[in-house]
Amino acid sequence: MKRKPTYDEMLLRMAGLCAGSEQCASDIRAKILKNDFSASQADAMIEYLTRNKYIDDVRFAKAYASDKVRFSGWGKLKIRLGLRAKGLSDSVISKGLAHISPQDYAEAIEKTLTAKARSLDMSDIRDRQKLYRQLASRGFESSVIVPAIRRYVDSLREE
Repeated sequence: MKRKPTYDEMLLRMAGLCAGSEQCASDIRAKILKNDFSASQADAMIEYLTRNKYIDDVRFAKAYASDKVRFSGWGKLKIRLGLRAKGLSDSVISKGLAHISPQDYAEAIEKTLTAKARSLDMSDIRDRQKLYRQLASRGFESSVIVPAIRRYVDSLREE
């Protein structure tokens, strides 16, 4: 049976984790509680990690949003839900979403759109609706999806 780490060992372990990659307070809190520490001990550790800049929820939200757009091809709606699920406040989420590069966002929707559109007949309204639903399920907003599909269909006509 594994022994429970001491308070200091757990604090060092969490500091190391936070130094290696961006973490949010709620994820770190869950890890601490999972190791049988009390809520007050978890709060004290998180307060220490935050004060010493190991944890910064705004910095985490920016990194999360940027990574999800660039590497997972997610839209802002899905990213917002992911950040909300991590227990972040609306103001922190908004700061994270504002950090998304417009160029990265445009590339993400174009990449997702072209990957799905290859298997569809864009002259068929049902296939365009299928493409719309696919992009919506990835969290892209209607205001971005409709013009992107229009541009794609127009580019096919020009060929």
